[in-house]
Amino acid sequence: MRHAPQPAHIGHAPHLLVILWAFTRRTPWLPRVRSRLTDLRMMLRVIRRGWVRVACDAHGPAGFIARDGQCIHALYVHPRARGTGLGCALLEQAKTDQPRLILWVLAENRSARGFYARQGFVEAGQGRGQGNDENLPDIRMVWHARARHGHQGDTA
Repeated sequence: MRHAPQPAHIGHAPHLLVILWAFTRRTPWLPRVRSRLTDLRMMLRVIRRGWVRVACDAHGPAGFIARDGQCIHALYVHPRARGTGLGCALLEQAKTDQPRLILWVLAENRSARGFYARQGFVEAGQGRGQGNDENLPDIRMVWHARARHGHQGDTA
């Protein structure tokens, strides 16, 4: 049974890091640029700030989103839970909290770009990687609440 996403607490950190590292280990084109200790420190910092929501399945934490207001910094789902709607549930909750959401996705991450497009996000710019840890080209994607009613575009 799946539950609505809830605020993460410090005890979730090891589980959320397993989810993050499952992605980085299974993504051959993604360079490893941070140590696990750096990832742990960063995860604890964003949890303490109240930015992280966690979604669970029958086995425990299975996905998380890190969001500061309208800016989504991370969204990851454990491989065992992909395709079950957890990522959609995390985004839907963010959409109910904010009328506009912004994120950057690595250009190479075609599956994530497709997922966000299916959730109503549109491309609104490109970068050369100067804003991400990996220094890889990225794409700015934006969602507006009004996009649910057929108007999609970025006004910023």
